[in-house]
Amino acid sequence: MTTKQRLLQICNERVDKRLNDYKEEINLIKESIDSNDKGNSEGDDSGSGKLLNDLEKNMSYLNDAKKTKDYLSNIKTNVESKEVMLGSIVKTNVMNFYIATSIGKIELDDQVFYAISVNSPIGQLLINKPVNTSFEFNQNKYVITEII
Repeated sequence: MTTKQRLLQICNERVDKRLNDYKEEINLIKESIDSNDKGNSEGDDSGSGKLLNDLEKNMSYLNDAKKTKDYLSNIKTNVESKEVMLGSIVKTNVMNFYIATSIGKIELDDQVFYAISVNSPIGQLLINKPVNTSFEFNQNKYVITEII
């Protein structure tokens, strides 16, 4: 398995974990709402209101995670490009990036990659740039040394 395939697999695994966590949280909230409704006949809706709010938030998070999963399915690991694009590994003089989704730090084969979104501030600076392009971010000067 190539480094690109492994990085994509790790991103997918982390998004799958998020999906499962949100689904579990939603089920727990639904159970709490059901038990709250059964055991509460005095008209105190403050607990149910907070639970419904939490349910709505988690449903939104779940929806976002599903969109991320769909987005990751667009990444082709066998495409090579001379410019940074979705799915590229970008090596710079400062750190390595994997252009996919905002997952953060990934350690793989004694290397560290930062999985970032195209829409992130640094992703916007990298996208469509060729090797030897330099840019500044957070007072650091970066030079793209390799695109895989």
